[in-house]
Amino acid sequence: MGLSLQLTKQVNGFTLSADWEIGNELAVLFGFSGAGKSMTLQMIAGLMRPDEGTIRTERKVFFDSEKDINLPPQKRSLGYVFQDAALFPHMTVGANIAYGSKGLTRSDTRSRVRHMVELFRLDGLEAKLPSEISGGQKQRVAFARALIQRPAALLLDEPFSALDAPLRLAMQDLLREIRREYPIPMVLITHDFSEAFSLADTIIVYNQGTIVQIGTPAEVTMMPATPDVELLVNTEGTRRSHSEAAGRRGVDATHVPPRHTTAAGTPVSR
Repeated sequence: MGLSLQLTKQVNGFTLSADWEIGNELAVLFGFSGAGKSMTLQMIAGLMRPDEGTIRTERKVFFDSEKDINLPPQKRSLGYVFQDAALFPHMTVGANIAYGSKGLTRSDTRSRVRHMVELFRLDGLEAKLPSEISGGQKQRVAFARALIQRPAALLLDEPFSALDAPLRLAMQDLLREIRREYPIPMVLITHDFSEAFSLADTIIVYNQGTIVQIGTPAEVTMMPATPDVELLVNTEGTRRSHSEAAGRRGVDATHVPPRHTTAAGTPVSR
């Protein structure tokens, strides 16, 4: 099962043109702020309508402008985790997780909530309110709620950006565990390239509304397709953390064979 899209959208003078395809892997959308990354996630989720194009998995068409298909968000079977977790403040941890299970029987919901509580190490917190748990625990609840229905794909919009460094590393490790449990397409937005390098199978680089490079983390690092990509991946912070991130992936970042790169402004798919 994969996820593919080919879409365009114009908003207030800004034009987004995105064309890419991923399999059961984790793809990071990377680029400067305002490049169109979050807009892409919103269109995949059905929160924003493209002007034209298609969005589909192998089993379902979410959007097709020519066929006038535009499924509402609740029909797309997608998990979505936001930067601020977006939990319901008046609902307990258990109720927040169960909220993602709409359509399941009461028995199935109870069984899956128990499984998610164990998977995300939330034992003993089921009766607590979001205000009574930590930031890292809130994000684990958000992941549990997003995955309880076993979605076709998981969308992650900077889910770790509000956490301090030790919690970020712990959540990155948790995401690796989630990937083993749920072999589905996952799309992550992050502005931390060391995080992108450490987690991604594929990095899709956005610049001013277009896709300028698609490649493995090592390829994007060692062979940036444009000066803007080189600037993105070679900040001082990235240089300091690059060796550590490479070590976490088990990658030799000093010697990388080419796969493919693209020129700026060229539509890209893979």
